[in-house]
Amino acid sequence: MRRIDAALVIALGAAFCTPVAAQTPLSAIDWLDEAPTVAAPRVITGPEAPSATGVAMPEVTVMALDDANHEAVGLLPPSVTGLPATLWATSDAGAILSLWARAADDPLPAVQALYYTLLLAEAAPPGGAEGAFLKARVEALLRLGAVEPAQALLARAGPNTRALFTQWFDLSLLRGDEAEACTRLMASRALHPDQAAQIYCATLTGDWPTAALLYDTGVALGIFTSTESYLLERFLDPELAEESVQLPPVQNPSPLFFQLYEAIGTPLPTRGLPLSYAVADLRGNAGWKAELEAAERLVRTGALSENRLLGLYTDRDPTASGGIWDRVEAVQEFDRALTRQDAEAIASTLPTVWRMMSDAHLEIAFARLFAEGLTRAAPRLDPVAQALAFRISLLGEDYEAAAKSPAPRRAARFLASVAMGAPDPVLATSPKEQMIARVFTAPPSPSFDHARLLSDGKLGEAILAAAIQLNDANGDLIQTAEALATLRAVGLEDTARRAALQLLILDRRG
Repeated sequence: MRRIDAALVIALGAAFCTPVAAQTPLSAIDWLDEAPTVAAPRVITGPEAPSATGVAMPEVTVMALDDANHEAVGLLPPSVTGLPATLWATSDAGAILSLWARAADDPLPAVQALYYTLLLAEAAPPGGAEGAFLKARVEALLRLGAVEPAQALLARAGPNTRALFTQWFDLSLLRGDEAEACTRLMASRALHPDQAAQIYCATLTGDWPTAALLYDTGVALGIFTSTESYLLERFLDPELAEESVQLPPVQNPSPLFFQLYEAIGTPLPTRGLPLSYAVADLRGNAGWKAELEAAERLVRTGALSENRLLGLYTDRDPTASGGIWDRVEAVQEFDRALTRQDAEAIASTLPTVWRMMSDAHLEIAFARLFAEGLTRAAPRLDPVAQALAFRISLLGEDYEAAAKSPAPRRAARFLASVAMGAPDPVLATSPKEQMIARVFTAPPSPSFDHARLLSDGKLGEAILAAAIQLNDANGDLIQTAEALATLRAVGLEDTARRAALQLLILDRRG
């Protein structure tokens, strides 16, 4: 089971609550078992730099809320995140919704982990939410392709209302849970007034007379579009699906349309569709290439475990070359070399596979998979491969342990000092390195704008604003420094260190 530090810093007065001791998380939905890292606050104690032990996606139990307010639902309770139940309570819903609308779909990995924590945290909603807060969180998760936790949030809130059922129904279709969704719908058709959904579910549950009656009525009343009528007719009568008729192109199909196309034997490719549709390619119905492409897209956004991707990479030998097949072959060759701890083979395959994974923006996934093995192999590698292995290992789960490995080069020694939370200003050469050294050697203090939010008790808003600022800095070192300083001030030391390492090693934003 992965680790999580669940404690909240108590500096900055009324904006914070008493520290919460870390508790052993319990079992939860599969996504929480396997998904990539989330972030959690850390207590900064004493004058020395804090020692991070790693923050990772915990296993938690989805339990019923005492509060009937479904807006407060979460998959990570305060005892796990260390964040107070009042995280959003003193903020205005409009401000929080505006921030989530600004949040990038492809953030820096450390920021991405923090987004997941905030999106899944169980906490009272901001003032004036009136149903919009949960919806905004679900939409943000779907932009990241995280269909399973989005569905779980809605399930915990109680999907047996028209306000929530339609979205929960759509996500169930994408995940292949249509049997359960349709059983619920046919037990209470008022939950989903869409007649096409009712026809689909009546057919799926074996109630053919009801499905046919609903279809004939809909056609007579002219409530279906031509495409909708075509799909439903062939879904009801599979023999008609054998007729070859060119359908008009579909730009943005609903999950129901997507399912109907698949059901009649003309599945739609997911590559050009919103990321949430990529999960459909992982249900075992798509070819290997489609599975690989979908998995890579979802791993980039933290919606899928890197272990799932490795399983697909190594599932069989590629029968083609070019594009993704070259990446599959490179991963397989490197994986075999690392498994054998063959220093010569590791040194010869590492540069190629790292370049290919970097081109695909899968560096963090690669590091999380192989950092530990690279750290073990590093002493036996040649100097060039050893230097690359060291940098990769600092992007992995246990960056502090990796930082204790020998780092003969000046640049590597600076990276190691960042990983330990005490960047050496003497080793900082570039403006970015010097900025990071100043942030981590100064006493943790939030930026002026974030301090005002914190003084008003708006902890969640301050954290989210800092995360967005860090991701959107785009080379502005002042903006980056302010965001990192705020994250450290509120106890997110681990997030700040990971972000600093990623900014330096991946040479992205900031």
